[in-house]
Amino acid sequence: MSKNIRICLEYDGTRYDGWQKQENTDMTIQGKLEVLLKKMTGENIEIHGSGRTDAGVHAFGQIANFHTSTKMSVDEIMNYMNEYLPKDIAVVNVSEEAPRFHSRLNARKKIYCYRIWNSKVSNVFQHRFLYQLAEELDLEKMREAAEIMTGTHDFKGFCSNKRMKKSSVRTIEKISIEKIENEIQIRFTGDGFLYHMVRILTGTLIEIGMGKRKIETVLEIFEKKDRQLAGYTAPPNGLVLEKVEY
Repeated sequence: MSKNIRICLEYDGTRYDGWQKQENTDMTIQGKLEVLLKKMTGENIEIHGSGRTDAGVHAFGQIANFHTSTKMSVDEIMNYMNEYLPKDIAVVNVSEEAPRFHSRLNARKKIYCYRIWNSKVSNVFQHRFLYQLAEELDLEKMREAAEIMTGTHDFKGFCSNKRMKKSSVRTIEKISIEKIENEIQIRFTGDGFLYHMVRILTGTLIEIGMGKRKIETVLEIFEKKDRQLAGYTAPPNGLVLEKVEY
């Protein structure tokens, strides 16, 4: 009898080509997991993630699920996976779910955090997880712009996928911007995010914080839905998927 297994993952995305498996590379999170699951169960297993993190993006609480006929317990699955996974991927929790549970389709809320190291001096031990930016940022202006970004909007202008045919309307519940010593953390809570959306929102907020663009341009991007009007795509290494809620 098939079981529906849910796992919670952490990974350092530095050396990976993103979550989604691809034909031209074996360096994806999904690819690594599926190779291991076949070795573990003898079955061809497709694993579903809550979202497709980009190349170089990290996860602290990625959720995924897969169906298997294995007789292994959830503890045995967790122990096996952690024994054979690369050291930059870890399974922190395993549970059995109802047959219809789907990690992406059932997700209600996702929380991403973008971390900026606001200093001229590199953070030697954390640099893989931080975007270093020496310029001083006006956090109050950034917070004002973040308020405009929250709510339900068409985020097409903040998406890199020009050919997207599905709805680009999403709801951002909250954007918080905090500075702890030299680190600025921009935390996005929403029901879902488009391709590069968090990184483009971040780049736009950074440009506002640097005085390179006015707060009002956010409204213009929503109105005209033109990616060219938005800010740059912030580098992937500062971004982490913190939590998925169901």
